[in-house]
Amino acid sequence: MRNAYQEQLDRLANGLADMCNLVAEALDNATRALLRADLRLAEQVITDDARIDDLRTAAEEQAFTLLVRQAPVATDLRIVVSGLHAAGDIERMGDLALHIAEAARRRHPDLVMPAEVAPYLAEMGRVGSALARKVGEVIRTRDLERASQIETDDDAMDDLHRHLLTMLLNPTWPHGIGPAVDITLIGRFYERYADHAVALAHRVVYVITGRMPDPISA
Repeated sequence: MRNAYQEQLDRLANGLADMCNLVAEALDNATRALLRADLRLAEQVITDDARIDDLRTAAEEQAFTLLVRQAPVATDLRIVVSGLHAAGDIERMGDLALHIAEAARRRHPDLVMPAEVAPYLAEMGRVGSALARKVGEVIRTRDLERASQIETDDDAMDDLHRHLLTMLLNPTWPHGIGPAVDITLIGRFYERYADHAVALAHRVVYVITGRMPDPISA
């Protein structure tokens, strides 16, 4: 019985890790769509988001089943409760990738951003998807050291976001209000995506130690 129960817990963690890889791929594709004004890729991200939503539902149902049938305690209870919250965080990461893809679709066939902004958005996309993949491995392995590193990794995203805002708020910004609004929103989507990755890492720390790190400031 215990082996079967452990397999169910592992299946929940592996399913969440797989979701992290899916939202990483979604962000990669959304970023490419944004940088290339690629309508087909943007539409793919938008369509594929339904799969991420379905996986969230499946993960939540699995967690509720474990709560009802197994009445877990101690570490096992933390795994199940954290899994419920994690499914929501990962699904929201998928939604943020969706919003970026929608911005690309909305401005097609034009690019959303001027050329000097593109490298920063490209790097924000790279950092974000790397965070998602890393946190997926952290969920799968419950590696406390790697979980603790993710908040530090997020500093790169925060630095990029601050630099982006500095460019947009510069009085010499030559591209008008419309592009500035679009880029501000997109930059916020990337930043929030990374914040959810940090929240996921915090949940892994909680599972291992029983203590939740300080919450992320909004």
